[in-house]
Amino acid sequence: MAEKIVNPVVVIETSMGTIKAELWAEKAPLTVANFLSYVDKQFFDGLVFHRVIAGFMIQGGGMTPDMRQKAGGPPVKNEASADKKNARGTLSMARTSAIDSATSQFFINLVDNDFLNHTDNSSRGFGYCAFGKVTDGMDVVDNIGKVKTGDNAGHSDVPVTPVIINSIRRA
Repeated sequence: MAEKIVNPVVVIETSMGTIKAELWAEKAPLTVANFLSYVDKQFFDGLVFHRVIAGFMIQGGGMTPDMRQKAGGPPVKNEASADKKNARGTLSMARTSAIDSATSQFFINLVDNDFLNHTDNSSRGFGYCAFGKVTDGMDVVDNIGKVKTGDNAGHSDVPVTPVIINSIRRA
């Protein structure tokens, strides 16, 4: 009998509270390994949730409080599939219009975002890879999702008061 993979858990300490999330090592092994490589390098420390859209998602993992992009590593293969839904509370990889372009930026879904799910292998239908789920602190995620936003350094939906990712560590 094959051993069951124990999913890693991360603790996201933010300026607005603590979020715990279980990562789906079996469902999205490359994505989880990529995310944990950033965690282990303490890459996320001091970055911000730089894009917050109420009723949609909160995105972070790539920008400093002054809206400078921090260079990430090489892109990871997009492991989006029909069985990994962008449901409320799931962590998913942010990417450009190129399917396999995700590096360090991730988002947490505030609602079920079915339109982000994998439907086919086209660039439009490929979707965004959900790779974990919030297990504790969804109230913190919801509160971040309600912050006042505006334009900053050519970016829209930026929190007026920065929401800092103090650290992300393995639990």
